[in-house]
Order: sequence, then C-alpha cells, then structure tokens
Amino acid sequence: MIPEPPSSRRRLPLLPIALVLLAGAAGAYFLARGVDLKGLATHGMALIRAAGPWAFFGAAAVLPAVGAPLSAFTITAGELFAPTMTLPGVIAAMFAAIAVNLTLTYWLARFAFRPLLSRIAGHYGYKVPRVTPANAMSITLALRLTPGTPFALQSYILGLAEVPFGLYLLVSWLCQIPWHVGCIILGKGILNGNFKVALYGVGLLVVATVIIQQLRRRWAGRIT
Repeated sequence: MIPEPPSSRRRLPLLPIALVLLAGAAGAYFLARGVDLKGLATHGMALIRAAGPWAFFGAAAVLPAVGAPLSAFTITAGELFAPTMTLPGVIAAMFAAIAVNLTLTYWLARFAFRPLLSRIAGHYGYKVPRVTPANAMSITLALRLTPGTPFALQSYILGLAEVPFGLYLLVSWLCQIPWHVGCIILGKGILNGNFKVALYGVGLLVVATVIIQQLRRRWAGRIT
C-alpha cells in the first residue's frame, strides 16, 4: 500500500502560504489606501484576454508542472474566454491543456528529471509506490483521490512509479473532470456576478466531492 504520511515527514515549504498571506495583507493595505482593486482586476483580466486563448491555455498546460495552481486557470477561464469560445469550448480547451500537462509531468518524472525528482520525493517523505500490473489501477486511483497532495506532485510520483502511461493519463484525466468543470462554472458565475451560475458550479463541486469520497473508500484499501 501507499503508506500513511509518517509523523516524521518534513513539512513542505511554507512559501505558498506566505505568498497567500502576503497577497492578503497587500490587498488590505491597498483597500485602506483607496486603490481600486476591482478596476485593477478588470484591467488584468483584459490584458490576459488580449493575449488570447493560445497563450492562456498554453500556460495552463505548462505552469502547473512547476507549481502554479491549476485552479487559478480553471476559475478564470470561463469569464475570460466563454464570450468568444462558448463555455463548452472553454471546458474542452482546459481539458486539452490538462492532458498536455499530465503528459509533460509524466515525461519529466519518468525520463528527464528522474534522479532529481526521486531525491525531492524522498526528502519530503513521499514513498514511491511499487507498481505491478495488478495494482497499477488501484495505486493511481488512490493517489488521485487522496486530498492534500498537490496535483503536480501526484503526477510526478506516478511517473516515478512507472505506472503505464495510458492508464495514468486516462485515470488522471477522468479524475479531474468533475472538479474543474465545477471550478470553471463557479468562476464564471462569481466573476460575472451571476450567482445562479455560481450555484450550479457549487452543486457540481459538491457532487464531485461525494463521488470522489465514495470512490476513495472503495479503492484506497485495494493496493497490494
């Protein structure tokens, strides 16, 4: 089995948390100074929209491999490009980007940076599971359905474990569908001020959570 996190596991770097706190403090400071944060956000969205969907979805395919949160792309994609691409078009483009990201991280882990990534995983106490034809599906599902481990790190661990690529890509991709469809719809509703659409996104995320919990209970104990 994939072991439970040991109590002695070293903590992941606190940089992401520090950045969030810094961003919150900066936002509070600028609000106190009367800076139009909404106007700045609107201007920033306009700049991203002007760069075009190829640049945006290309970044979504590459940047999460080096730690950028995938949710930053899925939450903003609908509001940015649904007017020109339609919402189904945005969803299709996002899942094409996710497929490219999954392929890239697998290749990096299994071939390009295997020694380096093995040392990093060991440094933070993540044990690479031993994969056999009998447990490859269970290991992939157990890791993809377990909360807490960053998406890119999951991909790197599965690549290091040499899970068959076809199985890895299909299972990983399918596990992302309910989450990110919900995030795209939720983000479009919130950023557009349409809370009815936002509620649809929330509903999808709730359903996804329930389904994933059920699948996790079913598969997590099957790794041999």
